[in-house]
Amino acid sequence: MKQWKERGLSLLLVLALLMSLSVTALAAVSKDTLADAITDTAAYLYKTVKSPQVGSIGGEWAVLGLARSGYDVPEQYYQDYYATVEEYVKACGGVLHEKKYTEYSRLIVALSSIGKDARDVAGYDLTRAPGDYDKTIWQGLNGPIWALIALDSRNYPMPENPQAKTQATRQMYIDRILECQLPDGGWSLFGGTAAASSGDNTSDPDITGMALQALAKYQDQPAVKKATDEALACMSEKQNSAGGFSSWGTANSESCVQIIVALCELGIPLDDPRFVKNGNTLLDNLMTFYLKGSGFLHTADGSGSNQMASEQGFYGLVAAQRLQQGKNSLYRMGDAKVISAGEGGQAAGSSLAGKDPAVQARPVIAPGKTFSDISGANAHANQPAIEALAARGIIDGKGNGLFDPDANMTRAEFSTIVVRALGLTAKANSAFTDVTADQWYAPFVGTANTYGIVNGTGDGRFNPEGTITRQEAAVMVARAAGLCGMDTTMDNATTRDVLAQFGDYVTTAEWARPSLAFCYSEGIWDDAALEIQGAAAIKRCEIAQMLYNLLGSANLL
Repeated sequence: MKQWKERGLSLLLVLALLMSLSVTALAAVSKDTLADAITDTAAYLYKTVKSPQVGSIGGEWAVLGLARSGYDVPEQYYQDYYATVEEYVKACGGVLHEKKYTEYSRLIVALSSIGKDARDVAGYDLTRAPGDYDKTIWQGLNGPIWALIALDSRNYPMPENPQAKTQATRQMYIDRILECQLPDGGWSLFGGTAAASSGDNTSDPDITGMALQALAKYQDQPAVKKATDEALACMSEKQNSAGGFSSWGTANSESCVQIIVALCELGIPLDDPRFVKNGNTLLDNLMTFYLKGSGFLHTADGSGSNQMASEQGFYGLVAAQRLQQGKNSLYRMGDAKVISAGEGGQAAGSSLAGKDPAVQARPVIAPGKTFSDISGANAHANQPAIEALAARGIIDGKGNGLFDPDANMTRAEFSTIVVRALGLTAKANSAFTDVTADQWYAPFVGTANTYGIVNGTGDGRFNPEGTITRQEAAVMVARAAGLCGMDTTMDNATTRDVLAQFGDYVTTAEWARPSLAFCYSEGIWDDAALEIQGAAAIKRCEIAQMLYNLLGSANLL
């Protein structure tokens, strides 16, 4: 070692070294802690996303995380998901969206993670879409970013797209990302392009992280390496004292995740000094949003877990662990487990034994249907359930592209969606004096009565316009579950044991308790809340989640 003559300089160097070592030492997330969090969150997601659908929440990201985590998920889970994908793709004739080409990329990534070839899904080549340059870049930087990530996930060749105005190449997408880099070194969704709007000229950690993920494979190109170094410097500067990041002025877990995944794709350790602030690494920061048994929060002051945050937080942990273990990165899926074809999945209609013959799975008739008040910037915890039911024509919105998730529902409306959910043929009867044949809901109420789902309120009345309560909904759903072939029997002891955890158990109607206990025990209702609130009106979003969970448990999705 070179001997320094000036002791002052030597002392400064020693102090600097000690500070550097202490920074690394303060990275509190051990390998065991990380492994435990992955196992716990995997179990939570597997329980929560029982039947993954085609969609950004409750779909591809959950599948990706679980498949790349190594968590012991039954192969049938992935087989059922693939069957659902095939049904979805066939229903929309291979056209997932006319403009949002990230719909193709997201699905390609998920399919690649379970060893499926995205070039032949129900006879359609999903990789063909990224071959259209103009349509891919329409979304801003998300388009070329995810086109590269998707195609590179399994080294798919760039597809030829005869319908494309401009045939894409990988280099065109690389160049597009590079030319959109902002002066501060990062990226925003539309910054640096002709479509740039005010506010988009400041680098966003989410977009910057994803851009780095897309460019990770191309570090041999000098221009890409230069852009990467500038972006890393920008993100290091933007990292907050807690080791995390803010997007749109709010510190959140998802922004942290995207930078974690970016570093992992680049092979950069998470304790790299550039990304340690006050002794806090990115992983330290992400773990502050972790809720044991309940996934991840979106923001630290959130009141509960968030499905999108949970799915992204999970695959962020998985990316970190894979880097630690020297495995292929999250998006390098040459090591993906190949899922066998299986013997028919959920989408093929593998119903439960004992199902009433009249009960039928509803096919997807409106693929990709969503509502502006539950998606995008308004992403809702029950979005996957709402979209899955809407795609099958089970539940509708309130007009103007809105779902109104917090609104209540009438007894007639609830009867209608339950009948639709079970695929029953609607036919009116004359069981109730206050339901006449000329009312739109008459066939649905009549059918619900015929199959024993509803019995009325007494005196030959149904009260169709009355607001349905939580305990009434539980009773109707339990009866519907019986028609699906599920065992809904709950003895008094079991009912008491299940419901005893709720502080307001004794306030519920006695006639509703076995059904309430059934819904909780089968995961049709989430038992995270401390109160049942049986007599309270149930929200539309809660109804959608109930029916989604029921259909998933009954293999009718």
